[in-house]
Amino acid sequence: MSDSQKITYFITGGGTGGHIYPAVAVLDALLQDEDTKAVYYIGNPNNLEYSIISQKPVKFLGINIHGMPRRFSFAFVKWAFQLWLAWLKCCYYIFKYKPDVVLGTGGYVSAPMLMACMSFVRGTKGRFTPYMMHDCDAQPGLVTRGLARYAKMVSLAFECAKDYINNKNCVINGNPIRAAFKTLTKEQARKALGLENRLTVCIMGGSQGAMSINNAAVELLQKLSQAGVQVIFQTGKKNFERVIEQLIKIYPEYEDDKNLVVKPYFDDMVTVMKASDIAVSRSGSLSLSEIEASGIAAILVPYPHAAADHQRKNAKFLLEKGAALYLEDSEVNEKTLSEKLFELINSPEKLSEIQQNALSLAKFDAAKNIVNQLKELIS
Repeated sequence: MSDSQKITYFITGGGTGGHIYPAVAVLDALLQDEDTKAVYYIGNPNNLEYSIISQKPVKFLGINIHGMPRRFSFAFVKWAFQLWLAWLKCCYYIFKYKPDVVLGTGGYVSAPMLMACMSFVRGTKGRFTPYMMHDCDAQPGLVTRGLARYAKMVSLAFECAKDYINNKNCVINGNPIRAAFKTLTKEQARKALGLENRLTVCIMGGSQGAMSINNAAVELLQKLSQAGVQVIFQTGKKNFERVIEQLIKIYPEYEDDKNLVVKPYFDDMVTVMKASDIAVSRSGSLSLSEIEASGIAAILVPYPHAAADHQRKNAKFLLEKGAALYLEDSEVNEKTLSEKLFELINSPEKLSEIQQNALSLAKFDAAKNIVNQLKELIS
C-alpha cells in the first residue's frame, strides 16, 4: 500500500479498564500493521486512559465528558451541555485529522466521537466517517445499545450479547488482549515476580479492590503459605493501608514470607495473570478474557452493583462452560473462600479441567481480527 493509501484511525473509549485495555490491544496491533498511517486516541485527559495512552507513540486528543446522571436534574442539564461541547470538539478532530475509520470500545467516553461520526460529512469523499464498536460484556452497555444501530460493524465478546444489539453486522471476536498473553510463559512470569515455579494463587478485586474479597483473603494468607501455595494479592489502592493493618495483627511475619507478594496495584497484570494457576476475582469481562488467555481456574465473585448486573451474567457464562467456580459477594468469608480454594488445590484433576475449559474459551486473535475488520469498512 502506498503512503497516500495508508489508513488513519481514531480509537475512543475510557473511564474503566474494561473499555481501555481492549482499545490498547487494538492500538498495539494497528501500530504493528504496515498499512497504518496514524492512530489517534480520543479520551478524557483526567481519566485512566490518559496515563496509559501517554506511554504509547500516538497522539491523545482530549475531551471533557463524564457519566450521564440517571435522573433529570440540574446535573443532567450540565452533563448535556458538556456532551454537546465534547461533540463539537470531536467534529473538529474529524475535520482536522480526517480519520478513515473510528473504533469505539464503549462507555460514556466514546459517545461524543461516535455521535460526531454520524453527524459530520468528511470533506472530499462526501460520506459519514464509518465507525465500528466493540463491547466486552455479556449484556452490552447503554452507549453500545444506543449507538450500535448506526455502526458499520459491531464486535462482541459474547455470543449472547447479540440479543441486545440492533445491528445485523455483528461479529463475535472475544475481547482483544495484549500480545504478551500469548508469548509470556508461566516460568518467565513467576521469575519476574521473584516467585518459585509452583502452585500460585492470585487474589484481586480490581484496581480499587473489593472489601469482601480482601477481608476473607487476609484471614487465609498464612494458611495458604503454610500449605506451600504462593499468593499474589492485589488489595486495591484505597484499601492497601487497611489490609496491611489487618495483616500485621493476624500475621505479623507476613513481610518475611517469600510465598506472599502483597501490593496495592500491579501495573503489569499480564505477568501477574500468567504467573497464576488460580485466581479469586471480580468478573468484569476484560478480567475474564485475561483469565481465559492465562488458562487460570477462577473463583469468580461478581460485583453486586455493576450496571445491568453484567458481572453476574459474565460469571454465569463461565460457570456454565465449566470454566470457573462461583461465589456471591454476600457469601464471601474466610470459610467459604477457603473451601473453594482448597477444592482446587487438593484436586489437581479438577484444577486442570477448569484451567483447560477456561483456555478453550480464549480468543487470542481478537485484536488482529478487529484490525482486519476495520480495514474492510473503508474498502
